[in-house]
Amino acid sequence: MKKEIHPENYRPVIFVDNSNGERFLLGSTINIEGTETDKWTDGKEYPLVRVDVSSASHPFYTGQEKVMDTAGRLEKFKARAAKAGKKSK
Repeated sequence: MKKEIHPENYRPVIFVDNSNGERFLLGSTINIEGTETDKWTDGKEYPLVRVDVSSASHPFYTGQEKVMDTAGRLEKFKARAAKAGKKSK
C-alpha cells in the first residue's frame, strides 16, 4: 500500500445496520466525534456508527426487491384516461 495517500483521519470503524444488526469493520474518514465505541472480534475497541441501510438489508443486494407489473399499470392508466376522456365530452 502506498504511504501518505489516505487522509489523516482514515481509521477502522464499525458500522452497524439498524434494521438487522449486521456489523461491518471498514476503513473510513467519517466524522464521528463523541460517538459510542464497541469491541470487534479481534478484541480491539473501535468507533461505532449506526446506519439505516447497508448491503445486508438493502432489497437490491438481498434479492428481496419487488418486480413492478408494468403491463398491468399501463392498462389501468389507459382505462382511467379513457374514462376521463368520456366525462369531458
